[in-house]
Amino acid sequence: MPQEVRGVVARAKGEPVSIETVVVPDPGPGEAIVAIQACGVCHTDLHYREGGINDEFPFLLGHEAAGVVESVGEGVTDVAPGDYVILNWRAVCGSCRSCLKGKPWYCFSTFNAEQKMTLADGTELSPALGIGAFIEKTLVHAGQCTKVDPAAPATAAGLLGCGVMAGIGAAINTGDVTRGDSVAVFGCGGVGDAAIAGASLAGASRIVAVDIDDQKLEWAKEFGATHTCNANDNDAVEYVKSVTDGNGADVCIEAVGNPEVYKQAFEARDLAGTVVLVGVPHPDHTIELPFIEVFGRGGALKSSWYGDCLPSRDFPMLIDLYQQGRLDLDRFVSETISIDDVEEAFHKMERGEVLRSVVVM
Repeated sequence: MPQEVRGVVARAKGEPVSIETVVVPDPGPGEAIVAIQACGVCHTDLHYREGGINDEFPFLLGHEAAGVVESVGEGVTDVAPGDYVILNWRAVCGSCRSCLKGKPWYCFSTFNAEQKMTLADGTELSPALGIGAFIEKTLVHAGQCTKVDPAAPATAAGLLGCGVMAGIGAAINTGDVTRGDSVAVFGCGGVGDAAIAGASLAGASRIVAVDIDDQKLEWAKEFGATHTCNANDNDAVEYVKSVTDGNGADVCIEAVGNPEVYKQAFEARDLAGTVVLVGVPHPDHTIELPFIEVFGRGGALKSSWYGDCLPSRDFPMLIDLYQQGRLDLDRFVSETISIDDVEEAFHKMERGEVLRSVVVM
């Protein structure tokens, strides 16, 4: 029987979000209902509210979440009621050309729930990243549920559902950071700091944090940055070179999604080095680079989709590291809030006051 629950909805571009009654249908074949315990406030949700993803309003926001499976539909065998899960937006299909090549982390045909959640008047909602988790209970494809150890609190575990996984994966999976590498991270919000944490886990010898906010640079140190640069006060490219023996970094990670910042990352890498773009650019942005430099510097220019993660592989592994005390997920949580405080959390994010506000149900 369909359930009525409270959820955070963006009805129109740029308008404040509202708390609405949402109708959640019973799970159909391959689907699951998850009772949300905690959900991080991610910048991607703000992109949705501002119309920066698409214009399929109204949106049910939230996607960086953990909770407990309440019920499942026909044919679901990988998860069962009572399972503690992190939600993911890469439910791999197993049959697309990427999956068949043995690269499921690039899956080109990921699964979402077939049914739609609606407003009380029947208006269909577009769930953020196919999830919609600023809500008491949500409907997802069962493949979007990744089981992890229930001993990990949802406030920490849920962060792996998006931003923290994107950053750690940008360093470890996409950038292939390894022991002794030098790494520069441009933009030290939640994703950038996660990239710093990932580089530290991988054994990078020098990790340079670049931002224009001194508070964010202080946070970056807590995640493993060995050097910091305020790009308002210093030439970021020259600074990165100065602390890497004049060479530039082996891996430069752009976590802003800004063309000018990307150029800095491009210019700050060593010969045959790697640039990883994990920041999400605006659809209207373009970039111009000297073509001879693209050739002459060699190396690789990569985009990192969701940290090129495979949730079934990476989520349990990172939870294990958290429980061993080697990955401090709790440090990303600036505050816990109620579902009614999401709009203010967006403003705090825009002002750079928080790494992550986390909604606790």
